Amino acid sequence: MQYITVNKFAVLLNREEISQSWRQRGYSCDLFIDPPGREWNDFVHSTNELVTVVEGKLQLTIDGEEFIAEPGDEVFIPKNVCHSVKNIHSATTKWLYGYD
Repeated sequence: MQYITVNKFAVLLNREEISQSWRQRGYSCDLFIDPPGREWNDFVHSTNELVTVVEGKLQLTIDGEEFIAEPGDEVFIPKNVCHSVKNIHSATTKWLYGYD
């Protein structure tokens, strides 16, 4: 399964454009702001999730596969799949997430 689409959005991201795109696909859109080193480990949701980095860099592990997401990339996390997210940027990372 393809989890990451590199450069899905322009690097100068417009949150409203992404939110609109996701709404058309049935997803919500909210913002996380994480300090360096912040980890979200071993989550499982009953809905599909999308993630897009606005600034910074995330390491994601989805069903045992590791990915690096940078600004403009879109990550798909299927429902009922164990996943973790870590800010591996040297500064704050801002990222959008949404559920269907």
